[in-house]
Amino acid sequence: MIRLLILFSLASAAFAQLDSKAWQSLQWRCIGPFRAGRTVGAVGIPSQPGLFYIGVNNGGVWKTTDYGRTWKPIFDGQPTGSIGDIAVAPSNPNVIYVGSGEGLQRPDLSTGDGLYKSTDAGKTWRNMGLRDAQQIGGIAVDPNDANRLFVAALGHPYGPNTERGIYRSTNGGETWDRVLYKDENTGAIQVEFDPANSRIVYADLWAGRQGPWENGAWQGTESGLYKSTDGGTTWRKLTRGLPTIEQGLGRIGFGIARSNSNILYAAVDANPQFGGLFRSDDAGESWRRVNNDGRTWGRGSDFAEIRVHTKNPEIVFTANTAAYVSEDGGKTFRAFKGAPGGDDYHRIWIHPDQPAVMLFATDQGATITVNGGETWSSWYNQPTAQFYHVSTDNRFPYWVYGGQQESGSAGVASRGDYGAVTSRDWQTVGVEEYGYVAVDPLDPDIIYGGKITRFDRRTGQVQNIAPVGKYRFVRTAPVLFSPVDNKTLYYAGNVLFKTLNGGQNWTVISPDLSREKTDVPESIGIYKTAEMATMPRRGVIYTVAPSQQDLKTIWVGTDDGLIHITRDGGSKWQNVTPPDLTAWNKVSLMDASHFDNDSAYAAINKLRLDDLQPYIYRTHDGGKTWKLIVTGIPANETVNAVREDPKRKGLLFAGTERAVYFSIDDGDHWQSLRTNMPATSIRDLVIHEDDVVVGTHGRSFWILDDITHLRQIESAKLGQPLLFKPQQAWRVRRSLNTDTPIPPEEPMGQNPPDGAILNYWLKDAAKAVMIEVFDKSNRLVHRYESGEPEAVPNEKGLAYPSYWFRPQRSVSAAAGMQRWVWNLRYGPLEGFEQSYPIAAIYGDTPPGPEGPLAPPGEYTVNLTVDGNTQSQQLIVKMDPRVKTPAAALAKTHDLALQSYLSIGKIRGLQQETTALRTARPDAAAALTAIEGQGGVGRRRGGPAASSSPTLASLAGEFLGLMSIADQADMAPTSQTIAAYEQLQKSLTELQQRLAAIKANR
Repeated sequence: MIRLLILFSLASAAFAQLDSKAWQSLQWRCIGPFRAGRTVGAVGIPSQPGLFYIGVNNGGVWKTTDYGRTWKPIFDGQPTGSIGDIAVAPSNPNVIYVGSGEGLQRPDLSTGDGLYKSTDAGKTWRNMGLRDAQQIGGIAVDPNDANRLFVAALGHPYGPNTERGIYRSTNGGETWDRVLYKDENTGAIQVEFDPANSRIVYADLWAGRQGPWENGAWQGTESGLYKSTDGGTTWRKLTRGLPTIEQGLGRIGFGIARSNSNILYAAVDANPQFGGLFRSDDAGESWRRVNNDGRTWGRGSDFAEIRVHTKNPEIVFTANTAAYVSEDGGKTFRAFKGAPGGDDYHRIWIHPDQPAVMLFATDQGATITVNGGETWSSWYNQPTAQFYHVSTDNRFPYWVYGGQQESGSAGVASRGDYGAVTSRDWQTVGVEEYGYVAVDPLDPDIIYGGKITRFDRRTGQVQNIAPVGKYRFVRTAPVLFSPVDNKTLYYAGNVLFKTLNGGQNWTVISPDLSREKTDVPESIGIYKTAEMATMPRRGVIYTVAPSQQDLKTIWVGTDDGLIHITRDGGSKWQNVTPPDLTAWNKVSLMDASHFDNDSAYAAINKLRLDDLQPYIYRTHDGGKTWKLIVTGIPANETVNAVREDPKRKGLLFAGTERAVYFSIDDGDHWQSLRTNMPATSIRDLVIHEDDVVVGTHGRSFWILDDITHLRQIESAKLGQPLLFKPQQAWRVRRSLNTDTPIPPEEPMGQNPPDGAILNYWLKDAAKAVMIEVFDKSNRLVHRYESGEPEAVPNEKGLAYPSYWFRPQRSVSAAAGMQRWVWNLRYGPLEGFEQSYPIAAIYGDTPPGPEGPLAPPGEYTVNLTVDGNTQSQQLIVKMDPRVKTPAAALAKTHDLALQSYLSIGKIRGLQQETTALRTARPDAAAALTAIEGQGGVGRRRGGPAASSSPTLASLAGEFLGLMSIADQADMAPTSQTIAAYEQLQKSLTELQQRLAAIKANR
């Protein structure tokens, strides 16, 4: 036993020291959808037309230079993607301040880590402190001094903390003074300068708190609007005419008229009879309510934006579930954008000199108008969708699904037919915006989800199939199929439901599994009441993990901190909660082991208890004992999801609020797998065959292709070069796009690599690396080598890279994990470029550069590093959508390959004629007649043998024939076969004529 413990300790230590280069080649790709999510930061640059910045709640900072036609991320290298506000220094537009943390109090949110600053228009960033504020709701920069600014720190959304209130810096954020503070429960949400006098500053303090259970929220007693007239050193509360704390005063959103800064408007959240839209004509000294229409100020914890036209103080805009405008000083409003229907609006920016130019930030992203609202830029060009969960189906290519916050549902293809994932490759799938999507394993056109519906993709019709009764549900109710029985569908509220007939009938297979009597967490603090100790049950089943082996074994976890298991299909349930879990420790996601029926993993999210620490628990004895397994995950990374790889025992993946992590030792040690992914909330992830598929809450769907080498990594084997066994490759053609090309400005997701992915490891940099692919007859199919390709000049003096005829790029000889993609084509023929000078085809489709696609089958891959060779087998399979019989496919491939090899044969004959020209000067004319002049043949209309065939013309004709045969996975046409036979006949005749010359006949 001691020896085993020592070996285990050594193995653990080895993993802890595993070089991060071991997965450096892995890159995530975003597939969209390009349908935006909740955005609250918004600002334009008056001096630079077309330039705007937005801050996405969990998607980072984005920039447009063309009025919103296209957007690009500029914050992706930072450790957080949760954004609450953006401010640009008016005196120096290169200076940008970004406040992290959503800056909202709502049921679902994320936190940040302070204020960031850029002095080069977003190229580089630096954290300037205020890290424990967690949520920054507002930033104001002095119009005349880029180094003087105020920050509204909202503070912890789920607990008390002292880094709240209004902070001032006079040195660009190097140091901070807290200039307005009430207590540990009262934060600041907005701060603004008087447009006419930067010594005058207004700020709103908001005592809001979110609770640990769904929709739990409270208001404190210190909310209010404040004003400073001495540059922020002293402050005075503005109360005259405004609602009082006793009248339910909460958040106040205010706007100052730029054309007359004595006029202010405020959206004041309070009890219905006291709240509304207020106006001041004396710089905030007194207020009067001018409108009580709930559409303009309701739901004040979500919406409180109010902005004044920059030229006319009587024109006022409010942002709520829609945007409204008043042209009579707030007395009456009309819908401006988003009504009827609503889109949830958060921020409004109005150009100070051209008020017809406006930027709105909404739950659907950013949208810009340049004509006063007549038309708007699209929000279907920002991949910032917020998903709660992710799932996949069994189609080819597989699709990825999820419910998107405020935007319904989405299903996106993992691969597009035209080289990218475009708007043609995604659709809504009839599920409400929150929660799960479950595709019927037996029919991918039937989709379940939400609470709960059945969607038929063929008809587009949605049927409500929810069970009837007094049950409790939260926004993310689990919906999933059993991995053991394709007909068993589970659905959960406070009890667990099961159906075997698509929701026509439901059976309750559990009692209420939430806490019957709950403890009140200390994080509630001053909002804790005696009544909370006796409140009715609130918890629900938040995650369901059916066994991978046994239909009768099911694990469930609740949002109030319990884990149960049943071994008999639901008749009896056992409480197996880890002793460490207390009330409202949300069991965010559980995963049952793929390898034994007693193992399971649980991700615990304690964010709503004001605890950002990571928690993942593991059991191997059916829940009798649990172990906390989070070594390697940083202290501030709340865990949302954990999954076990279905093919390698002990390989785990976890999704946190900022990144994906993986472990190869069953969770004992974790490593970041963020690589190129932006920091965003990973709400769920699944392993689909060899891919990790992620649903983010702010950056849409991402896929990590081919994790097979992670399944094979062993620390002890990384001391020498290593070729990993490659995953099965699919032979998939890109569809021929006969449509007008999609403009490059249109947003597109990234396709997986086209071909076979080959992973290899180099402990140290090598002198020479070579990859070779052989078919089952041991014939070389393709060869790739390290070293940069050279440029080949043509007769017109233009330099073309030689990868037109040779490998498109050299394989890497650098240390670490490397990834190479064989494109499944035969390699270029030796000397082919000399046969067809580029000048001869300049302006036409270039020949080659490589041969036809290799057929499905078995291949051998060789990796040679500095003279040492190792091999792995590779399986290539045909696109399963292709229904052409195998015999017909083989005939097509043989025709294409023989045509290609015939070009090689012609090259050999050309070399013979060159040699004969020197040896037989008397045969020059006859040799010229055989050689001919270079040409590419008919490549579009099909091959047509020349009336006087030559080697040059036949090479062109064979190339055209190969192109036609290799164009599609279909049986060759009779005319193609006839053309091939004629070309072979002509080639035989030329060979005979050349032989006669050689024989002096």
